[in-house]
Amino acid sequence: MAPKQPRGEATVNRVLISALRVYGESGHQGFTVNAVTAASGVSLGSLYHHFGSFDGLAAALYSRCMGQLLDEITEALQRTRTARTGVHALVRAYLRFTVEQRDAALFIHASAYSGYLTAHAEEIRKAKSAQLAGIAQWLALRIAADEIAPVPAPLIEVLVLGPAAEAARRWLANPADIDLAEAARVLPERVWQSLRPED
Repeated sequence: MAPKQPRGEATVNRVLISALRVYGESGHQGFTVNAVTAASGVSLGSLYHHFGSFDGLAAALYSRCMGQLLDEITEALQRTRTARTGVHALVRAYLRFTVEQRDAALFIHASAYSGYLTAHAEEIRKAKSAQLAGIAQWLALRIAADEIAPVPAPLIEVLVLGPAAEAARRWLANPADIDLAEAARVLPERVWQSLRPED
C-alpha cells in the first residue's frame, strides 16, 4: 500500500482522535459510524476510503491505543538498570497509562472480545510487532543473565501484565472498586516476586 499523503494522514488522525473521544464520552452503544463522522466532520465516503469499513476504523484505533501503551512500557523499561526495577517500571507504566489515557485504556480493554480484532488480526499484529519485540528482547536478556526465572514468554506476559491489566479493567469498570494508586504501590513488588530466580 502506498504511503498516505500528508492531507490523508491528517484526515486519518482527525478521525481516530474523534473516534476515541466519541467512545470515551458515549461508550460502546454510542460508538457508531454516524457519531464518528459527525464528531470528525469527515464524510462517510472519506471514512470508508481511509479505513475500508467501520470495523477497519475500530481496528486502526485499537492499534493506535495499543501502540501508545507499548510506547509507555518500552520507555519505562529503557530507563531501568535491573530486572527488578524494570518489572516495577513496566507494571507502573501500565497503571499510569490507564489513569492518564483513560479513554485509550478503556478502548483497549473493551476491544478484547470484539470481532474486528479477529478480522484485522494480522495487521494489528504487524502494527505492534516491533514494540513487542523490544520488550521480549529486554526480558530475554534478563533471563539469559539469570536475573529473571526461565519462564516461557507467554507465561511471563501473564505474570507481568495480568495483574496490571485486571486492576486496570476493574478500575475502568468502577473506579470505586479499586485504588490504582495503591495497586501501583503493591503490585510491582508482588509481580517481581513471581519472576525472580530461585535462590
